[in-house]
Amino acid sequence: MNVKIIKSVAYVTIENPPVNALNETALQEMERCIDQLNSDSSVKAVILTGTGAFFIAGADIKEFTHLFEQEELAEQAAFKGQALYNKIEQSEKPIIAVINGACLGGGLELAMSCHMRIAAHEAKLGLPETKLGIIPGYGGTQRLARLTNTAKALELILTGRFIDGREAEKIGLVNHSVDADQLLQKAAEIAESITQKSSLSVKAALESVLTGIDLPLDEGLALEAKHFGKLFGTEDTKEGVSAFIEKRPAAFKDR
Repeated sequence: MNVKIIKSVAYVTIENPPVNALNETALQEMERCIDQLNSDSSVKAVILTGTGAFFIAGADIKEFTHLFEQEELAEQAAFKGQALYNKIEQSEKPIIAVINGACLGGGLELAMSCHMRIAAHEAKLGLPETKLGIIPGYGGTQRLARLTNTAKALELILTGRFIDGREAEKIGLVNHSVDADQLLQKAAEIAESITQKSSLSVKAALESVLTGIDLPLDEGLALEAKHFGKLFGTEDTKEGVSAFIEKRPAAFKDR
């Protein structure tokens, strides 16, 4: 896994040839990477992509064979993958998945745990697990239905059909579908716009949306109000309001 930091944006490239399949080693490396980026105060946004024609082609199927007739172990494996993807979703720093090619199975589940997704027009996205006699186990049945709708999620999961970037944008699975050579530029525009904001307000917005969406409306509104109030005790809010009144760019210090 290759990491480069440019203008407070961490560019993370998944490198597990030949198809960037997810295996135990790759998952462990990804967790270490996420932990390091979350603790790095110089990083304000993350762009996650794959190499060549692959984002992630899915899980390493060969590792499934030791789970035959081991229901408890299989369940534990699912919980372990879900825990990592939950950590990605709960990151205090926005993570943008740049889907440059095949994004299947656990790869799509990973992309769905990111906060935003940008796909190439010709990318292939899908959850083909039912073709193996199983179901998505790293959150796919839950996140796909939340990002699109129940009927569309059931269609894609039950048929195992692949869709391209254009259709993924149409159903709300990705934010943008663009030409392949425009992927990183589009992601960088979004990420760099975020880095110009106070990290305190970004963190508060992430928690308000991602936690609030699973709460009753009144509890979600209460969470929003709590964060709204806390921000008014920060230097950044004073700076942001003053900069607006004085018609100048804000100089946030993340405090």
